[in-house]
Amino acid sequence: MDIENLKSYVHDVPDFPKAGILFKDISPLLASAKARKAMLHQLSSNYNAKEIDVVVGIESRGFLFGMLLADALDASFVMLRKPNKLPGEIVKQTYDLEYGTDTVEIQKDAFKEGSRVLLHDDVLATGGTAGAAVQLIESLGGEIIEANFIMELDFLKGREKLGSTLVHSLLHY
Repeated sequence: MDIENLKSYVHDVPDFPKAGILFKDISPLLASAKARKAMLHQLSSNYNAKEIDVVVGIESRGFLFGMLLADALDASFVMLRKPNKLPGEIVKQTYDLEYGTDTVEIQKDAFKEGSRVLLHDDVLATGGTAGAAVQLIESLGGEIIEANFIMELDFLKGREKLGSTLVHSLLHY
């Protein structure tokens, strides 16, 4: 299944979660076994020869394909979560939002220093969360091979917040 076919499984929902927002809903993609398998193949095929040790999925929709990517790449899977969701010793990164701040956390012993990491989330929008994830992973000694997304909202220029991190997004809007 090609990219345009996969795009047909992403539905636009106007005015969600608030007026003026056009939400890109991946629920139809998740509901189709054929589309899910094609998406996983598209997401993972670039990394088969790159020896990925760890896939870090960003809460919460990054967990969906993040876990599947980890399986496909024979890598471990690590969750990057919102505050107070992980037990044990954690490391956190706070980042700016348009009006305020937010924080993401990861367990301090989530992976070994020098691990080759693939960062995954469903969408790259403004880049705040992904940028904080990059900082956190690097602070723990992870080597980020690439940041990988199902879709990217190009007009929001989120990849600018990822610095020199390589970015691969399948669907562009």
